[in-house]
Amino acid sequence: MALTSTPDEPLPVRTISRAMGDWISRLGRVWVEGQVTEISRRPGMGTVFMTLRDSAADVSLRVTCPRAVCEAVGPGLVDGARVVVWGKPSFHAGRGTLALAVTEIRPLGAGALLARLERLKATLAAEGLFAASRKKRPPFLPGVVGLITGRASAAERDVVENARRRWPAVRIELREVAVQGPLAVGQIIDALAELDADGAVEVIVIARGGGSLEDLLPFSDEALLRAVVAARTPVVSAIGHEQDTPLLDFVADVRASTPTDAAKRVVPDVAEQSAGVEALRGRARRVLTHRLDLEARRLADLRGRPVLAAPLREIEHREQAVETLRSRSRRCVLHAVEVAGRDLAHAAARMRALSPAATLDRGYALVQRADGLVVRSPAEVTRGERLVVRVAGGTFAASVAAAPATPVEDVDPDAAVVDAAAVGDAEAARAHVVGVGGASTETTSGGSAGTG
Repeated sequence: MALTSTPDEPLPVRTISRAMGDWISRLGRVWVEGQVTEISRRPGMGTVFMTLRDSAADVSLRVTCPRAVCEAVGPGLVDGARVVVWGKPSFHAGRGTLALAVTEIRPLGAGALLARLERLKATLAAEGLFAASRKKRPPFLPGVVGLITGRASAAERDVVENARRRWPAVRIELREVAVQGPLAVGQIIDALAELDADGAVEVIVIARGGGSLEDLLPFSDEALLRAVVAARTPVVSAIGHEQDTPLLDFVADVRASTPTDAAKRVVPDVAEQSAGVEALRGRARRVLTHRLDLEARRLADLRGRPVLAAPLREIEHREQAVETLRSRSRRCVLHAVEVAGRDLAHAAARMRALSPAATLDRGYALVQRADGLVVRSPAEVTRGERLVVRVAGGTFAASVAAAPATPVEDVDPDAAVVDAAAVGDAEAARAHVVGVGGASTETTSGGSAGTG
């Protein structure tokens, strides 16, 4: 039931305290796990007072229990011990304090702790937080290394001294935190977040020396493990000794067996790197020298070949061959031209011999009728018919004066007599042409011709 109050009618403190006590008493008894601190065993008192702290957060609760309950636990109930208590929350109205009235205390033994760690390990592994694919590779030579470790601890000396001995130029960004106890997890998470937000830090080392299972429990806390997984900067785990394996080793990007090993994994050894560089330089020098020697021998072999020893000699040989071919081709062309000239002369002579003009030059005449037909027989013409007579010097017109009197076969083919006489005035001249077969023609211009 909610309480009602106004500024004019406020509730007294006793009413609020009594109401809070009533609500808290309704919670009943519960099992609570935590870490015991500030145990107070006052002589002569039957009640023991202590504080139960949360292992992952900065939260504590006042605990009261009968002395007999504490003595039943034995000497293991000391500051820092992890326990499970059975109790009931109670509110003391007179002092306004909350406490847990405990009636049973059970020390959280190693077996129970290991079982819890195994369950947490299986859960994280099922989520893929241990997978190698999600792990980030630290840089080869980081300029700034973040270091989270205890104040003035041996782990700090191991990491810093070995890192600077290996690479003197490396810069360490140190964050000193509690590495065990109820405050350790919160401080480590805060330091991790601070270094991860610093862009200059290229790798973060979380280091601690060896210890018991209870001492190393903060490095298996689920909140810290998930903070490491969420970090953008590569994280190196260097917790305890070789046999110590907190869950931080599984989620970290690199696991180092010891803080000294972490320094070796984070920064390279300048002497080792210098020796490696010198070895590579020597190897490169030997390879280059061998290659130069090989190429020099190949060049010497090439220079010793005749074509390179006397390069003009081959050119001279080629020049002589070209000149020989030129002379040979010239002779061949001249011979071909000479043969073609003789053939052309023979063909021209044959053409001249077979040409009709040559026949006319020998005194023959070609007689054509007015329609252009050649006269081959005296029977083809009639008396008074106009003819055209073609001779070597040109053509002239003629007319048939008389009919043929002698058969063609009785006339000598090579005989031809032409008589011409001037008849009438200067406008026309008549000529008697005695041709083949005895036919006579009259011409209109002077001249002589023979018919063939």
